[in-house]
Amino acid sequence: MNAWRMALRNVRRDWRSAELRILVLALVVAVAAVTAVSFFTDRIYRVIELQGTELLAADLRVSSAQAFPAEFAERAHANGLQTAEAVTFPSVVLYQDSSALTAIKAASLGYPLRGSLRLADKPYGEDQMVQAVPMTGTVWLEPRLFTQLEVNVGDRLTLGAAEFRIAGVLTYEPDRGGMFSQLAPRVLMNLADLESTGLVGLGSRVRHNLLIAGEGQALTEYRSWLKAQLLDDQRLEDLSDARPELRTAIERADRFLSLAALVAVILAGAAVAVAAQHFAQKQADVSAILRCLGATQRFVLHLYLARLLLLGLIASVLGCAVGWLAQWGLAGLVGQLLATGTELPAPSWYPLWLGLATGLITLFGFALPPLLKIHAVPPLRVLRHDLGNTPPSVWQVFGLAMLAISGLMIWQAGHIGLALAVIGGTLVTLALLLLLAWLLILSLRHLRENAGVTWRFGLANLARRAQASSVQLAAFGLGIMALLILAVVRVDLLNEWQGHLAQNAPNYFAVNIQPDEVEAFKTQLAEQKVTGSGFFPMAVGRFIGVNGQAFQTSDFADPRAQRMLTRTFNLSSGERLSPDNKIIAGEFWE
Repeated sequence: MNAWRMALRNVRRDWRSAELRILVLALVVAVAAVTAVSFFTDRIYRVIELQGTELLAADLRVSSAQAFPAEFAERAHANGLQTAEAVTFPSVVLYQDSSALTAIKAASLGYPLRGSLRLADKPYGEDQMVQAVPMTGTVWLEPRLFTQLEVNVGDRLTLGAAEFRIAGVLTYEPDRGGMFSQLAPRVLMNLADLESTGLVGLGSRVRHNLLIAGEGQALTEYRSWLKAQLLDDQRLEDLSDARPELRTAIERADRFLSLAALVAVILAGAAVAVAAQHFAQKQADVSAILRCLGATQRFVLHLYLARLLLLGLIASVLGCAVGWLAQWGLAGLVGQLLATGTELPAPSWYPLWLGLATGLITLFGFALPPLLKIHAVPPLRVLRHDLGNTPPSVWQVFGLAMLAISGLMIWQAGHIGLALAVIGGTLVTLALLLLLAWLLILSLRHLRENAGVTWRFGLANLARRAQASSVQLAAFGLGIMALLILAVVRVDLLNEWQGHLAQNAPNYFAVNIQPDEVEAFKTQLAEQKVTGSGFFPMAVGRFIGVNGQAFQTSDFADPRAQRMLTRTFNLSSGERLSPDNKIIAGEFWE
């Protein structure tokens, strides 16, 4: 009879075996833990990919303090790509006797290439998506500007040397960044009107953005060409630059959750190893009978491997199903905290393959050594029960188990150095646990004489099976160690996140406070019993030289130093040195 056909017939019978039920349940828990984490993080990464282009308003974005050569857009059009331009800079808008510092964006037709703008007819009213920019002679304002300037839709305000009619309320723009300089309310205008304002000239604090969108190979080829053309002050951004702070936080959480899932795999593996050992001992008689009926050792080996594989597939499929259900709970608990603005998309098929691989690797890594001994049971065991199968050595069991766990760790961690550090620490701990377990069992021999009958038989059984008892104790110790590692890593992870903020970091920043408003603002803070770090004047400037000596970007080899010469800085001044500042050279001027 074919080994696979016989294995299929034995599947139903295997469910009546307590050892195999424990084995299957352990695998289901391990696979469910891994797939639940993988399903959830996969959905989060897909959100980042889907919204990444919207956060750039394009597939590629080039930004610089200088205007781009026409060749950039011409080459993109020749490759069949779409382009749009956007120029951003801070400026003051005027309405009658009121003024406000704003973040101006002048956008060309076609903006945005990815995502949509949202526009309302009145402040805080119902909005709708639009695929256009303001008509020439008009602007769109953020809702808070209407309150700040006390204007309405249809009023006219002054921007530089030109007047514009307020045509709508801008409620959303896809590529609005979170930088400190962009906290001022937005004014969106048509790029064709920018020259008439007279606001952009030599020394202006302006940022030019070229947006590119397209598909497939054309976009890849253009990106390669563009990278070779960029100057030092020109920056190319793509999906990998979208929401880096969110991506970093998710990657750290992914590693932590993956480690938590691997703890479940280690604990499940210990249960699988013990269950497989007992199952192999019970199947020794069946193997002997099969040998007496003419089955070869090869047939018996194939039979038990097939049974093990079928059980592993069934347990892995069940674990994937449980993981699929569990990730919906994770999404409900954590997904809303990400503030993505949209529902999490469905996950890909990758977590299913990960779950199946985890189940099979765990099963064969922990259960294979004892089952490999079944086919060697002699037929004479039918008459002489003392001729049992030889148990596998400790090194066979733990060697294959550590190989399986090491592979899973490297796969899940995504960082070879981190995985190797954990593996090395686990091996050292495992060796110590085996040594301590063996010494503990040896010490129990001296207690047998002074113990009762029940304890004496129990201690004697442990002493006779010193090797197997040491393995079981080490397995339990390894599981406890994994739980302790998880607890320590959880605290370290939270401390690392919190450690990026100083103890006295402010909760809020107040900007654009005019000189005549400082005293009133101080009074309001005192009435609300709010403490502040002080008020500091701000100005904008560029670094041009030291002691009258001018510098060029070519004078510096460091790319960061070169960028510093092409950007603007927020400058401040004070009558005395702040308490948190320290002079390391020179002296404070009088």
